[in-house]
Amino acid sequence: MKKVIMAAALAALVCTSAFAQQPNTLTAKEKKAGWKLLFDGKTTTGWHTYQKDAASPAWKVEDGALVLDQNAKKNGAPGGDLVTNEEYENYALSIQWKISEGGNSGIIFGVHESPEYKNTYETGPEMQVLDDDKHPDGKIIKHNAGDLYDLVKSSSKAVKPVGQWNTAEIIKKDGHLTLKLNGVTTVQTTVGTPEWDALVANSKFKTWKGFGKYQKGHIALQDHGNEVAYRDIKIRAL
Repeated sequence: MKKVIMAAALAALVCTSAFAQQPNTLTAKEKKAGWKLLFDGKTTTGWHTYQKDAASPAWKVEDGALVLDQNAKKNGAPGGDLVTNEEYENYALSIQWKISEGGNSGIIFGVHESPEYKNTYETGPEMQVLDDDKHPDGKIIKHNAGDLYDLVKSSSKAVKPVGQWNTAEIIKKDGHLTLKLNGVTTVQTTVGTPEWDALVANSKFKTWKGFGKYQKGHIALQDHGNEVAYRDIKIRAL
């Protein structure tokens, strides 16, 4: 009897797995709701390195994920932040990330791509991607995974252990900004308000003239010098 029960449980697990949604795909319901993939799981189509015409060779597609390969950089391949070809203003973004041990990266949005700005983070706020336990930033308030970097501390700690995939959401509508990590709302604020200006004035960005000023902009995946992987990147206009 035990063998029969175990066999049935295994069959149910296999069946569930077979019908589970695969990364980098959209369900019929998502398509109807207006979701679009920003990453096809196979190429860097739709992305380019900031201030460049194409994606740098250090960003590779491995096992259905966009991976920043630090070994490639050591061998001379240029890195740099990867940004969407398109700009977005009112949207819901969903993205999965997995960081290396002791690693640091970020999802930067509202990026204004212009020669006057050398880096994506000069204009775009960042949702932090981090190994909180082993990276030094893990001990700094407003620098943890799920935080609005250096601006707003997460209301809840929702990050998964290193080696596991996390699902981040950035929802921005008419300036109102919501960040979620693994289904938990971590940050809510509104860009362009006096309260927002106060947050910036009390941050490392207080003297940066373009920071947080662009409601419409590119979305960027940060090269912070550590290996990181991103997949299942999708967006819906609001």
